[in-house]
Amino acid sequence: MKRESHLKILFFAVFILMANLSLAQEIKEIYVSPSGYDSNSGTYERPFKTLGKATAALVTMDSRKLEKIVVWLNDGIYRISNPIVIDSTIKKSGTPFEFKAVEGSSPTISGAVELKDWSNLGDGIWVSEVPKNLGVFRELFVKGKRAMRARHPNNEYLRVKEVGADRRTNFTYHTGDFPQPKIPGEVELVVLHDWSITRIPIKDISLDSHTITASDSIGAKGLNFFNLDNWEPNPRYYLENDIEFLDAEYEWYLDTSASKIYLKLPMDLEPSQLSIEVPLAESLLAVEGSEQNPISNISFEGIRFKHCRWNIPNQTYAGIQACNFDTQQGNKEWAVVPAAIRTTWAHNIRFKDCEFNSLGGSGIWLGTGTINSTITSCRIRDISGNGVMIGEGQDRLVSGESWWKAAPQQAALGNTVEDCDISDCGVQFYGAVGIWCGLTAETILKNNEIYNLPYTGISIGWMWSPEPTPCRDNTIAENHIHHVMQKLSDGGGIYMLGLQPGSKLIDNNIHDISVNAGRAESNGMFLDEGTKDVLVENNLIYNIAKSPLRFHKASTNFVKNNYLFSNGETPAIAYNNTLPENIHQEGNREISTDDPNYIVALKKAVSKHIPTPNKP
Repeated sequence: MKRESHLKILFFAVFILMANLSLAQEIKEIYVSPSGYDSNSGTYERPFKTLGKATAALVTMDSRKLEKIVVWLNDGIYRISNPIVIDSTIKKSGTPFEFKAVEGSSPTISGAVELKDWSNLGDGIWVSEVPKNLGVFRELFVKGKRAMRARHPNNEYLRVKEVGADRRTNFTYHTGDFPQPKIPGEVELVVLHDWSITRIPIKDISLDSHTITASDSIGAKGLNFFNLDNWEPNPRYYLENDIEFLDAEYEWYLDTSASKIYLKLPMDLEPSQLSIEVPLAESLLAVEGSEQNPISNISFEGIRFKHCRWNIPNQTYAGIQACNFDTQQGNKEWAVVPAAIRTTWAHNIRFKDCEFNSLGGSGIWLGTGTINSTITSCRIRDISGNGVMIGEGQDRLVSGESWWKAAPQQAALGNTVEDCDISDCGVQFYGAVGIWCGLTAETILKNNEIYNLPYTGISIGWMWSPEPTPCRDNTIAENHIHHVMQKLSDGGGIYMLGLQPGSKLIDNNIHDISVNAGRAESNGMFLDEGTKDVLVENNLIYNIAKSPLRFHKASTNFVKNNYLFSNGETPAIAYNNTLPENIHQEGNREISTDDPNYIVALKKAVSKHIPTPNKP
């Protein structure tokens, strides 16, 4: 009897265990489709219509009993006005959440609305009332492509005639440089500095003295090197947003005082034939944990993120570097252009085969406390600011002290960007970069193609001194970087800043940095202040405006087995305030265009460094 009782208890325990194991293996699937209904059950046959309904359904689930949850997105456009937020109220455990495109589909999460009601003014110009919910905006997209806000000149630049006495707020222009704007107060002045730009409203245009006066200081306050004539005596500028500048097809102008938008189209087209969209949402996706309770194990696959607005605070963007800008509120109050997609206090977040395009701020940001997260086989393009951002700068405070001193463990750690195609970033804010990494550790940037940028390809580090920070052991390897530094200068294919011991720049192919627009150099690689104990090995650098490799206020570094092709008498390695003997060299090939074997050597080197095709 006792033996039989024990057998029954054992059988019951095994039954409960097997039931729990069976339950633990369950995969919950939710389906969403633009043609569905939120009153549906979210199944394959009866999908939800909106992502808001899908995330609301996640709140009610006990994910701890599931192997994983998959949210399937069918083909189509999911328009949102507010971001999708995944926080601890939605994700209560480490159970994986997967947001995936249904096989064969290309779902788009869009923060834009369509403008449909247009009136014809003749000569290809159309006008529409601006809906109240749109207010002021900086971008318009026609047929999926970014339209140019009316500017003068359309493609090139004007040159300052003479800088004003204070060197900051005004300058004279040449007679006939531009048509007199109808509403000068709505015109934006865009001034190019060596490695950044300023966008600022115009206060006044004097026809008598031929003077343009800005609404505030041009350039970041408290930094004298942003004086207008510091780099060039006659810096470049252009004007944007006036009806008088509306002279090219697909240009547009926003009259904020009358709440009207004007668009110039080809004579054979009318708006009813086109998709005309304006971004409304200020963010598309936020993954938000906390230091005590980080969010973990979320992936996004095969999804396109598109259209996100960012309006400049106080209407003035005084760029400093890599989309950090002066708020104009004090001597050193910096802010950063936000990203459409951002993670904070998040572990193991993955983006694969996704697209991030047509975005008004920056693209995607693996921010504070993001660990072991990846962006792989993605395409990032047509971004107003930075393409990808990892980590953060110096300014955040913890208990009144800089975070990197008070809590260095909060640094972004072990994140990867690999096999991505990154192009056409910095569309509005030219000082932007393809991939920006602040004070990060163990970051890997590998096998990405980065091209068609106004400034630097990859920027890593954020300390203008050799002072120790959490920044260390970062690897930039096997990237193909080309046709960058197209508008600004004093950067390069790769730009490194500050102490980050154990870091490596290896096996990169960098070429066609042929524009050197400002006073400072444009280089293949530029290792700036505080760089120390970095290995630069087996890189191919050619067709560069200035030196393929430049050091500035750098310390001991190691340069081995690189192919450095230079122009004429331009040195292969430039040493600015750097002792050449501190740059330990071994096995490098330095070849000038003056060498009769230049072409043969270049072809041979290129054949060895053919980049692996990217997957997107």
